[in-house]
Amino acid sequence: MSVKLDAYDRALLAEIQRDARLPQSELGERAHLSTAAVNRRLRLLSEAGVIEGYSARLNPKALGYGLTVITEVMVENERSDLLDALQKSFNACPQVQQCYYVAGECDFVLVFLVRDMEQYVALTRALFQDSGNVKAFKTLVAMDRVKTGMGVPVEMG
Repeated sequence: MSVKLDAYDRALLAEIQRDARLPQSELGERAHLSTAAVNRRLRLLSEAGVIEGYSARLNPKALGYGLTVITEVMVENERSDLLDALQKSFNACPQVQQCYYVAGECDFVLVFLVRDMEQYVALTRALFQDSGNVKAFKTLVAMDRVKTGMGVPVEMG
């Protein structure tokens, strides 16, 4: 995707990443654009796929998810249909916050938010052991959430 972004687009993107609830009039003031121009640019950025969606950041602990687990998964067979099935199961699991298909010593890296270790163990059985295509997995338990987020750097130029 090669969308040509100017300084106004980048300013809008930076502001909505900080707070997507800002009214378009406020976005316009911050980016030095009219409300109509903000509306048009945001629509074009959405249509071009630069803006994928809007969401709220929730505190996992406030919802009972006090444990973050990073898991490296090694597959038995890299046949595309088997990889697709694994990816589909990872996508369907609400406790999987992030999933990356990677090159290197493992095939997938997953980030889980779980209530406790018991829930994680149940998920490993369902997602890994029952799949028939996971050779091994390695579990890393996060001791603290130092930095989380999905913000993308919006650099000028």
